[in-house]
Amino acid sequence: MYLPTHFKQENLAELFELIENNPLASVMVVHEGEIEANHIPFELDCSVGNLGILRGHIAKANPLFELLENAQSAYVIFQADQAYISPNWYEGKHEHHRVVPTWNYRVVHIKGTIRKIEDDRYLRGVLARLTRTHEANQAIPWKMGDAPKDFIEEQLEKIIAIEIQIESVVGKFKVSQNRSAVGAENVAKALENENPQMAEYMRRYHPE
Repeated sequence: MYLPTHFKQENLAELFELIENNPLASVMVVHEGEIEANHIPFELDCSVGNLGILRGHIAKANPLFELLENAQSAYVIFQADQAYISPNWYEGKHEHHRVVPTWNYRVVHIKGTIRKIEDDRYLRGVLARLTRTHEANQAIPWKMGDAPKDFIEEQLEKIIAIEIQIESVVGKFKVSQNRSAVGAENVAKALENENPQMAEYMRRYHPE
């Protein structure tokens, strides 16, 4: 990943916060010169190993299932808020016109070892925690016990747990840190209504 110094984010707490708030990841594994890509929601457990572990599940019908007969290297991307940035929002547009469009975004890239876990109790634990996390805002949170037992058993037969041991974490927060304070604030103001989260992060990370 192209990573100019001013966009590099090394605060692990902030990188892990991005993952927890945006758990759907793009997961890539290379096999025989081809890339197998999937989109998988993960739970992050920072208590395991030096950098933590990601846990999720895949369908046994997924081609990735067969590839994980042996542990594989995986590349994982988590993406948070993003926004198109118009040249009209920079003060330079009205002074010298030497400005062009760009895109702001925040991402975390992870390298690690991915493997499948053939353990029913482990799988149930992963599913229960993911469900509990993502149902938390529901008026009446759904839980696996709400569905008929035979139906749940049938569904469990079709999936398997996976985990990724994290070996490296790289963060890129491209939020106009390379612009002047005035230019960045103009962009933040332009985004306040349509993308308030991006406006907030632009103000948070712009150098003083």
